Amino acid sequence: MSKIREYIAEIHPDLVLMDGFDDCILGIASRCGEEQFVVYDYAKVIDKNMSHGMTEEEAIEFFDFNQECAYVGEHTPAFAVHVPHEITIDPTPSREGRQTQTHQQGVL
Repeated sequence: MSKIREYIAEIHPDLVLMDGFDDCILGIASRCGEEQFVVYDYAKVIDKNMSHGMTEEEAIEFFDFNQECAYVGEHTPAFAVHVPHEITIDPTPSREGRQTQTHQQGVL
């Protein structure tokens, strides 16, 4: 058993894992009132499918029908898409940042 499977089994032994995709695991998620579930990195899963000889289109189609839509109970895994870091950063300076910039401009 891999280290990540051992770790997840210690947290919750009933969590469902996809065979052969341990390196695609992002973590474990939970929602209020619902059971925990494992979250996989969508892009890594598609890449892994492609490493088995599928084209990107085939890998996505396989994912859509056989992985994402495979409901296996309340611990069914989920898949996350990364939001690029540069999109998640608020380009508007904070109030403190604006004050600092103004102060520095006044000194020059």
